[in-house]
Amino acid sequence: MESPEEARVRLPQLRLDELLEELQGRLDAARGTRDRVHSLLEAVLSVGRELDLQQALRRIVEAAAVLVDAEFAALGVIGPDGRRLSAFHTVGVDEEQIARIGPFPEGHGILGELIHHPEPLRLAKISEHPSSYGFPAHHPPMNTFLGVPIRVRDQVFGNLYLTEKRGGGEFDEEDVSVTLTLAVAAGVAIDNARLYEESRLRERWLRANAEITHHLMSGDARTDVLDLIAKRAGEITSAALAAVALPMTDTGSLVVELAVGMDAEAHRGLILPMDRSLMGLAFSSAAPVTSEDVRADERVSPEPPRFEGLGPAVAVPIGTGERGARGVVLLAREAGQPVFTATETETLQAFAAQAAVAMELAERRQDAEEVAVLKDRDRIARDLHDLAIQRLFATGMTLQSAGRFIEHGEAGERVARAVDDLDETIKIIRSTIFGLRSRESGKEAGLRARAVRVVGEAAPVLGFAPAVRMEGLLDTDVPRDIADHVVAVLSESLTNIARHAQASRAEVVLAADGREVRLSVTDNGVGIPPDGRRSGLRNLAERAQQLGGRLELGTAKDGGTALVWRVPLANP
Repeated sequence: MESPEEARVRLPQLRLDELLEELQGRLDAARGTRDRVHSLLEAVLSVGRELDLQQALRRIVEAAAVLVDAEFAALGVIGPDGRRLSAFHTVGVDEEQIARIGPFPEGHGILGELIHHPEPLRLAKISEHPSSYGFPAHHPPMNTFLGVPIRVRDQVFGNLYLTEKRGGGEFDEEDVSVTLTLAVAAGVAIDNARLYEESRLRERWLRANAEITHHLMSGDARTDVLDLIAKRAGEITSAALAAVALPMTDTGSLVVELAVGMDAEAHRGLILPMDRSLMGLAFSSAAPVTSEDVRADERVSPEPPRFEGLGPAVAVPIGTGERGARGVVLLAREAGQPVFTATETETLQAFAAQAAVAMELAERRQDAEEVAVLKDRDRIARDLHDLAIQRLFATGMTLQSAGRFIEHGEAGERVARAVDDLDETIKIIRSTIFGLRSRESGKEAGLRARAVRVVGEAAPVLGFAPAVRMEGLLDTDVPRDIADHVVAVLSESLTNIARHAQASRAEVVLAADGREVRLSVTDNGVGIPPDGRRSGLRNLAERAQQLGGRLELGTAKDGGTALVWRVPLANP
């Protein structure tokens, strides 16, 4: 047995051990707090160093997972509508698992709870919360949960989601405090990254504007400048397709002059109505028009199919103001890519406005050059009239009077012929003077505009609007007499479809390549019956033969009729 003396000695010793253990515990806690504060500071510095937004978001997620010892972490970026997630960055789930799970969440259930109520949320078991409705197939199991909002300038940018604290424990108040501190630092880092990204983007737009202005003022062809506008706009906005459309005179339609990128051939040369296309709506309203998914947008005509594989799109008018829009630029990203934000649309609009100013200056310069040419023509015409004609007339009068004194018959005849030649020369010069002094009061409508009018007039009879595509220099390469035949053939072809084809869709392609003009009209109707009347088709064939061309008839891909009428531009 222990003696009373030994008991008295051992009691202080036990108390000393307890005090030492308590002190050790407090030292460990202090050391743990110090380490955690140090880790937090390192995380804040690591996040703050990033200027690339996507890298900054990745660093934030990784730092949050380390700070609270979470197995899984994610950062959901709230979209422009404020109701759904537009981007989702994860840690703890590899690419193979993500592929098996399927599309990233849009912000329902627990994730949506933080979107609607941006306050810290800590759960011991996710499934017990009223907003929880389970996970998709192949999703890893998750129980404990911690979510905090990330604010950027008093606006909620997104949310941090942390699940499955390692060691089987739950997230505590200290975890919440540390994560909130990181979220504040993340908000600052995100704001800095966005400002840096916007400044770099603005610099790229300025360089593109300067390049376009230089090319326009250097006298480059309009097509080359439009190509440059489309390419630079597509590159800067990471668009898969860029197209530029210009208005057609006296038709109320737009023609896609140029398209680059994904499936550009399907867009190039298309004739677009003002009320059934994004570009037409942007032109008529003189304001940007956006679409979250251009393939399913009711404002876009389904024919011809031309947006396969594309998703978000924006159409911006090129210039506004007193003279209205000069054209429209359309940009479309691949399906699944982010929608065009308000900031991107505003910047694109400013770029298009600057391009319009450059086009205006180039046109004014061209007008000044034309005025100089016309003035020079007036001077030449005046000199021809006042000097050349008068001298020729005087010479003719002298020869006429001298002819009376010529006794040799053959010599007299030669002098008389010379006088007649002088009279013809005077007539030619006078005709030249008239041509130099003549002014075009108004140009006749070109082949493009005439063809569009014919298609527009046929639409009520057909019951639908045919798709139209035009390619090549139709207004300059195709002579007037051939253009008259083309218009007549187009009108007859559409009339035949309306009368006999029972079609619900038709497409018109009019193209000139410098050697021939080709008109293609296809439909999805019943085709040409073997015993049907062919007087109309004979007329079309005779027109082609008169011009050294031919008419080809075949079956379209969807079972209807395919008519191709082609003639050479140089009539043999």
